[in-house]
Amino acid sequence: MQKRKKRIAVWLLMGILWTDTLFFAMAVTVNAAPEVNTPSYIVMEATTGQVICEQDADTRRSPASITKIMTLLIIFEHLKSGRIHLDDMVTTSAYAKSMGGSQVFLEEGESQTLETMIKCIAVASGNDASVAVAEYIAGSETEFVKLMNDKAESLGMQNTHFEDCCGLTDSDDHYSSAKDVAIMSRELITKYPEVFDYTTIWMEDIEHKTAQGTSTFTLSSTNKLLKQYEWTTGLKTGSTSKALYCLSATADKDGMELIAVVMAAPDPKSRFQDAMALLSYGYSVSQMYNDDNKDPLPAQKVEGGIEDTVNLVYASPFSYLDTAGNNLNEIEKEISLPGVVTAPIAEGDAVGEAVYKLNGTRIGSVSILAAKSVEKAGYKDYYKKLWGLYLMKR
Repeated sequence: MQKRKKRIAVWLLMGILWTDTLFFAMAVTVNAAPEVNTPSYIVMEATTGQVICEQDADTRRSPASITKIMTLLIIFEHLKSGRIHLDDMVTTSAYAKSMGGSQVFLEEGESQTLETMIKCIAVASGNDASVAVAEYIAGSETEFVKLMNDKAESLGMQNTHFEDCCGLTDSDDHYSSAKDVAIMSRELITKYPEVFDYTTIWMEDIEHKTAQGTSTFTLSSTNKLLKQYEWTTGLKTGSTSKALYCLSATADKDGMELIAVVMAAPDPKSRFQDAMALLSYGYSVSQMYNDDNKDPLPAQKVEGGIEDTVNLVYASPFSYLDTAGNNLNEIEKEISLPGVVTAPIAEGDAVGEAVYKLNGTRIGSVSILAAKSVEKAGYKDYYKKLWGLYLMKR
């Protein structure tokens, strides 16, 4: 009887251990990144820039037409600066017309608005349109490519160098990485979200107006995710025999923007399937905490200034991406301010910070700034203050 009890106890213990092992294995399966055919990939959250998962993301590879993400970024920077405008007319040169690969068949001397050219680039991946706009902005494609490389360097894209503005080249000196593509994609969509007005177009007609007459051409999106994944917002495809199949895919689900970059996928189908799998994984393991930082802050006491206090503002909202399944309701915000600051104070000077903690661990902070300048008080200012106090007491 005693031996039988021992056997039962052993079997129960083994059952418990087997159940725990199974549960652990299931947990690992749920949280493991999906298996994909793409050798290089990355998934990044756009607001924070946090990487959710990656594989071989720093390897230099031929980017093909996802090069045009940088081309679009330079275009939108120039639009914001006011140096160019959407209704500007862009004329196609003989060189731009000569581009092969993906094109919208612009004729030499044909003029289109800059906005139409952006559609040709973002929707149909037109190499001819890319070069025409590059020449319009910088005078030549060579000069425009210098702007692209300067921008890549400023963004910290350490594994990127461009030789052309459209990705048609097979040069070994034209390369990028999955991580760098995600970086420039993030810069484009967070700084210029109006790009989605173009990258979400599935089909649209444009008119070719040349000396031979007027004809209609239908732009058709190269990004099949627009029909395959309901949260897709963009961004750009690319393929050459050297690059194989590439994609930078952006999506917005419940206010969370993700970027999934795949490079050197073996075939077009894998490119889109892998991007969908990676985006779905990213959404399944991620949750966002956002604080718009619009709550009022106490006035800060100023010593030695022409004013005794200065109003304060937050430097920015705060966002935190969690992939560990934490309870984000437990995030605490602590305001850290000095008892007094000494004049002079310039508008925008950091005075303190808002510190965010989760389970007692610091997860980030936002600077607290002076809302305006406070000059150092002089003899006349102190006299005015004393005279004011005297009048108040009378």
